Amino acid sequence: MGSNLARNLARHGHRVAVHNRSASRTKLLIEQHGHEGDFVPAETAEELVASLQKPRQIIIMVKAGAPTDAVIDELTPLLDEGDMVIDGGNAHYADTRRREAALREKGLHFVGAGISGGEEGALNGPSIMPGGSKESYSHLGPVLESIAANVDGTPCCVHVGPDGAGHFVKMVHNGIEYADMQLIAEAYDLLLRAGGKTPAEIADVFREWNEGDLESYLIEITAEVLSHVDATSGKALVEVIADEAEQKGTGRWTVQEALELGVPVTGIAEAVFARSLSGRVDQRKAVRDAFGAAEVSKTVTDGLVDDVRQALYASKVVAYAQGFDQMRAASKEYGWDLDLGAMATIWRGGCIIRARFLDRIREAYDGSPELASLLVDDYFREAVQNAEAAWRRVVVGAVQAGVPVPGFVSALAYYDGLRSERLPAALIQGLRDFFGAHTYRRTDAEGSFHTLWSGDRSQVEA
Repeated sequence: MGSNLARNLARHGHRVAVHNRSASRTKLLIEQHGHEGDFVPAETAEELVASLQKPRQIIIMVKAGAPTDAVIDELTPLLDEGDMVIDGGNAHYADTRRREAALREKGLHFVGAGISGGEEGALNGPSIMPGGSKESYSHLGPVLESIAANVDGTPCCVHVGPDGAGHFVKMVHNGIEYADMQLIAEAYDLLLRAGGKTPAEIADVFREWNEGDLESYLIEITAEVLSHVDATSGKALVEVIADEAEQKGTGRWTVQEALELGVPVTGIAEAVFARSLSGRVDQRKAVRDAFGAAEVSKTVTDGLVDDVRQALYASKVVAYAQGFDQMRAASKEYGWDLDLGAMATIWRGGCIIRARFLDRIREAYDGSPELASLLVDDYFREAVQNAEAAWRRVVVGAVQAGVPVPGFVSALAYYDGLRSERLPAALIQGLRDFFGAHTYRRTDAEGSFHTLWSGDRSQVEA
């Protein structure tokens, strides 16, 4: 991804110095792609720094964590006041905040830039989410905007906010990506096991869906993956891929940070846990041996495909709503002043979760920056209401058929929870007060109260 980003910069007329700890990789890049632009190979960090004009701008594309710190520590003594270090990896936003503060004390600029789009996006135009100071972006912004994806004349790059804001937004982007893929996988599983369709037939369904409101990069490539035939076995490739989904950590980070912020991102959490469950192969086998393999009953109906389509759309809306809620909460917590409409704008192209309805999300937040939830926007409210009956049929049908759909179920439960006039949390508070004197509030009086459960059970003000 780093080499492709360098090629993208060179293709757009920027003079690019390139360095890798393995000199052979730098040499290979120049041999294979040196004709694409003005590259300056550097065998050492000292050569790299010396080849750059001041104030220098150095983009780091290495593994997050200790490797990133090691590269920064190597570069820092070689830099001068006003130089800039840009971390384009999937760093944890707290690390980015720490690094930005440390380099600022040395008179250096540090930018944590989330970059989405994978290797292809890095080469042809990614979505870029840079944080850091406004001063940093005034110098760096034109460079990043020149190589970013472009939709309707607008670069998919904007100054997100101070210190770790860029990497936080990229983290949430990846969390939404987890939820989106889980929901797509559940839709596939339902059509396969309950609907009796073949992967090739389901690929055609996804191609049709990609012509409507569900149009997105992930829906598009789902059709490509499902229609691909394995040359060795002659089967659909998806049938010979091990059903163990891996993860690099950004989904877990999203859930962990949501817990710290008190934001329920239930769809993202279920997607993370579903991947974890898929990897517990020995445990799955033990339970399957004990109970027998799940017997899935076919529920082939003329309306199943459209019901699943509507359930998928409504559940995706919930996943995005939760992700945007988390970004809003972090913005308030850290004083980032995030523009949520702008986040939707830069996700319209280049990134993995690019989708047609991001235009609708942008319009929703541009029209009402303090929108309580994406679900209350007129467009999304109507869309979810129209899908609700089908959504419920899919969840009930999946449970009866024996097909696990934690993403669909979680999204529907979240929707129902927000709409409930009374939640059972009242009982939870009563129980907490009983065993731990944690107190409770009343609906008809101000203040906190405690019932003397081990005494005469009278109520006292806390």
